[in-house]
Amino acid sequence: MFRESLPPDRGMLFVHNAEGQYPYWMYQCKISLDMIWMDRERRIVEIAANVPPCPPGPPEQCPNYGGHAAAMFVLELGAGQAARHALKNGQAIGF
Repeated sequence: MFRESLPPDRGMLFVHNAEGQYPYWMYQCKISLDMIWMDRERRIVEIAANVPPCPPGPPEQCPNYGGHAAAMFVLELGAGQAARHALKNGQAIGF
């Protein structure tokens, strides 16, 4: 939240305690992001690319993204990085 930029070699990793369906939104984000959901084995189960910041207005008007598959991890990268690294569903990410 509130980031003005995100370098291409950086990201934000969110770790959930258990696999579940976790939709995310872009409330108070200032930059577009790629969001990558991964299961407990760190395999990509869903990608939302080039997600724009929420439009001005009340938070309830922010759309949700992802959360359609069971995931334990969500990685947020700057917009375009998922395509740049050719990330695809089923692929494992090491961390």
